[in-house]
Amino acid sequence: MEETTQAELLNQHTEKHFTSKEIVRDVIIGVSDGLTVPFALAAGLSSANVSSSIVLIAGLAEVVAGAISMGLGGYLAAKSEEDHYIKEMKREQEEIINFPDTEAAEVAEILAQYELELHEYAPVVNALRRKPQAWLDFMMKFELGLEKPRPRRAIESALTIATAYVSGGLVPLLPYMFIPVAMKALIISVCVTLLALLFFGYVKGHFTGNQPFKSAFQTAIIGAIASAAAYGIARIVQENS
Repeated sequence: MEETTQAELLNQHTEKHFTSKEIVRDVIIGVSDGLTVPFALAAGLSSANVSSSIVLIAGLAEVVAGAISMGLGGYLAAKSEEDHYIKEMKREQEEIINFPDTEAAEVAEILAQYELELHEYAPVVNALRRKPQAWLDFMMKFELGLEKPRPRRAIESALTIATAYVSGGLVPLLPYMFIPVAMKALIISVCVTLLALLFFGYVKGHFTGNQPFKSAFQTAIIGAIASAAAYGIARIVQENS
């Protein structure tokens, strides 16, 4: 029987790891805020006895402003991570050039943490010293715990968060497009949004590895509390004005 090569072994085994955590994180941020904030705003305005058109106009304005704000925040956060990585990479590169023995000792210390003996990790240290770029990549990942940002990550994050925010934000506003009486539209909005929060929470739990039903319940509770708080504050202000 022919010996199985390393490439064949890798091709025969497909690991089911979820690797799109950055995109999922952006979608979670955008949709969760998109569902909750416009929902709370619509609930608060509905209690003030305004028409559905007023609620809709205010809600759409908030969705647009929120999408821009959230998208910009996502861009700046991703850009900051990229700038931080580049800064640390330059610093690590200078240390490898100026203090190679010290950096090699740090590599040995990292490998020793995995219960490897000196005679086992010494060849790895020597091999890395002969390959500066691999050495640098190793130090960035295993010493500093930094992953190299993907190209265009900042723009991708901004667009993902903004799109997710708009998608979530339109859900609680849909009833106000068809029902002219705000309080009647609010009842439908509550039901639709809670269902959307439950569904979103379930999907979020599935992709993040948490308990889907628990995640669905927690997400719905947070949205309900936010809208109830906004509605209550609006009622208090209205009664005292």
